[in-house]
Amino acid sequence: MSEKKMNSSRRSHLKSLMLSIAKNMLELEAATAKKEKEAYMSENCPEPDLSGGLAELQEMIKKLGQTVDKVDEERYDVEAKVKKADKEIEDLKLKVVDLQGMKKPALKKVRLSADAMLSALLGSKHKVTIDFKANLKQVKKEVKEEEEVGDWRKNIDEQAGMDGRKKKFESA
Repeated sequence: MSEKKMNSSRRSHLKSLMLSIAKNMLELEAATAKKEKEAYMSENCPEPDLSGGLAELQEMIKKLGQTVDKVDEERYDVEAKVKKADKEIEDLKLKVVDLQGMKKPALKKVRLSADAMLSALLGSKHKVTIDFKANLKQVKKEVKEEEEVGDWRKNIDEQAGMDGRKKKFESA
């Protein structure tokens, strides 16, 4: 199927049809909301009896004022309880955080060269290149000089007498 463009008159006609349908739906919705409100008000709020005299009306207004005061007191009490509970919750949250301590995040292994690390620490202003490997201490293995095991009798003969002991002290 080939797609054809809709001409402007057809488009404007469809747009006006959609708007008229939407307008009708909104009017219908508003009318039903108004009926529901009237039904609720008639069910829950009976018409006040205004047939009495001025004294009865004043009495009714006093009763309404007292009920409003009661409701305000209850609302204030409930708000105070809610604020107190919220404060306790915040305190408990702080205690939990204190008991847990700071969690250390899992560290990721980052491979950086020494130059990249220096540029990250010092910023892009400093262009310093250091060869850390060259600065490392060179440790050479010491080779132990092992004395040759020779004839033990020759050793004893050399150390015998005063000359041998003298040599021993001189060499040490």
